[in-house]
Amino acid sequence: MFRKGSRFIVRAVFEAGLLLATLGAAAQATTPRAPQGATPQGTSPATPRPTAQAAPPSPAASAATRPAGAPVAYKIVTASERGTYIQIGRDLGKFIAPQAQIDLEALPSAGSPDNIHRLRYEEGVKLALVQSDVYQAFINQGRAGDKTADAIIRPLRVVLPLYNEEVYFVVRADSPMNFVHEMRDARINVGPMRSGTAMTTTTMYRLMFDQALPDSKLTFLTHEEALFKLTGDKSIDVVAIVAGQPAKLLTDMKAEARSLIKLLKLDPDNPASKAALKTYFQSAVKATNYPNLLTEDLPGMAVKAFLVTYDYNLAGTQARLAQFARSLCLNFDNLQSQGHPKWKEVSLDMPPLGQGWTYYPATARELGRCAAMRPPPKPVRVCTTEQKILGLCD
Repeated sequence: MFRKGSRFIVRAVFEAGLLLATLGAAAQATTPRAPQGATPQGTSPATPRPTAQAAPPSPAASAATRPAGAPVAYKIVTASERGTYIQIGRDLGKFIAPQAQIDLEALPSAGSPDNIHRLRYEEGVKLALVQSDVYQAFINQGRAGDKTADAIIRPLRVVLPLYNEEVYFVVRADSPMNFVHEMRDARINVGPMRSGTAMTTTTMYRLMFDQALPDSKLTFLTHEEALFKLTGDKSIDVVAIVAGQPAKLLTDMKAEARSLIKLLKLDPDNPASKAALKTYFQSAVKATNYPNLLTEDLPGMAVKAFLVTYDYNLAGTQARLAQFARSLCLNFDNLQSQGHPKWKEVSLDMPPLGQGWTYYPATARELGRCAAMRPPPKPVRVCTTEQKILGLCD
């Protein structure tokens, strides 16, 4: 029998090792950021940056000491170790980067806002995964007169729109809430500061209820800490999570989870939901992805994920990223067949972007040629019954 408020409750929900034994030690570990103002490798000082506090190693010197044909070390910033972003980053490192002579390391992070800062200022970070609402929030802040936000976002460029990330609102199983629009007065954990989840949750709340989420009802804990409090001391009513399905944090839940927690569903006809759907997308959380949590598909909302880079203007960096885009085109089938299931939702098309968003020219040229570059699909052979019996074809 599980005791309320004890760690045994949480361990009934999660696989062993998901939560740390001591909550105080559960803080996310992220790669330290370089001093703000440092110029990323592969750039020129053409774009204004805040005053540099420390100069990074010379790109020319690094190239001179690198053996000809040796892979270059690039980094991509993603999100939490148990999220979808880091799996997407690792897929790019496994299936795409090698053919472009890139050794791509997928780094965990606090989330999309952190990724934008690190792409802008951290040495070696050449790519980032970013939520659309976070990117747009930086643009909006810049337009409103925030010079720092403008300086951060203006030189960033889009490589490719990716897929929709589902937004989950987790509550206790005995909660009177069943719909997203019912959480107006709830105590909500929005995820860590500088996380995409925090931006998405607070933005959704503002759109739905025409007011900011009150500080008295707002917490910035990690998902693991928040779920512990949700089912333990009950000091939190809703835990918001943003992750492409299937999300490891939720797939790790045991069968007992259904008796302890549930997900809020979207009523698309509710006025509050309609307001949020002007910015976000309607989606469905699939029961097949979370058999220990759902018995049927759940209507919900989602936010778009993007692969982003910096407007590098050194020829060597441009050429390497162009090779990366070419490899993405040629090896896209491998991503879709062997990578995370979310790759099946990705297209190599480049739709028009909103005002303030720009594709990176070096990668856009390669992806624009993609249809001609990709090998033609193999013709489908139609087998007769006799051929199947004789083992001549399947």
